Amino acid sequence: MSDDRLIVALDVPDALSALALADMLGEHVGFYKIGLGMLTGGGLAAAQELKDERGKRIFLDMKLFDIGATVEAAVRGLARFDLDFLTVHGDPHVVRAAMEGAAGSNTKILAVTVLTSLDRGDLDACLIREGDVADLVLERAARAFEAGADGVIASPHEAAGIRALSEAEGRLIVTPGVRPRGAATGDQKRIATPRAALDAGADHIVVGRPVWQAQNPVQAARAILDEIKG
Repeated sequence: MSDDRLIVALDVPDALSALALADMLGEHVGFYKIGLGMLTGGGLAAAQELKDERGKRIFLDMKLFDIGATVEAAVRGLARFDLDFLTVHGDPHVVRAAMEGAAGSNTKILAVTVLTSLDRGDLDACLIREGDVADLVLERAARAFEAGADGVIASPHEAAGIRALSEAEGRLIVTPGVRPRGAATGDQKRIATPRAALDAGADHIVVGRPVWQAQNPVQAARAILDEIKG
């Protein structure tokens, strides 16, 4: 049976591929992430199909960022799909607008702190102020919580620090950048194993390529579930 602490990222080209993978994984996976890469390939249709017809939970990873009015309108429209999680960038004005847009729905707004594919060199290139990456993540998480976010997206490296924040009480921590033992890191830079991420305080872990690129996705998912259970 599935364990909803595991969210499988459907980073595949189109809705048909996503539905085929979900059908293959069957009862082993109950929670899926759909991101920007599949948006033009029928991502919203896949989300609705997985939710309504297959009883799956859905995390729509849009990382919305714009002026408040636009974010609020976008979230209000997306919340009609009865999503479980929706991401926005963790800037306070974005989070506040997203919470307004999600009001009255079951959609939880998750604020992105610092992408798990970035390190200090990348932040320098983006003209992000100086400071340790972990410290910046904690500060952005605290500000997002103060703005009302239901949870945050952060790497496993920062999960324990976020969980220790007083503002984090009752909030969600979702960690991408999770790689089972022996898996390739790909473009992720701040990674950890599934068990380590959960032990650090994460509520959910997101795993994509180690599942859908595996020769046997079902076996790969089951191995992760076994590791989660310790």
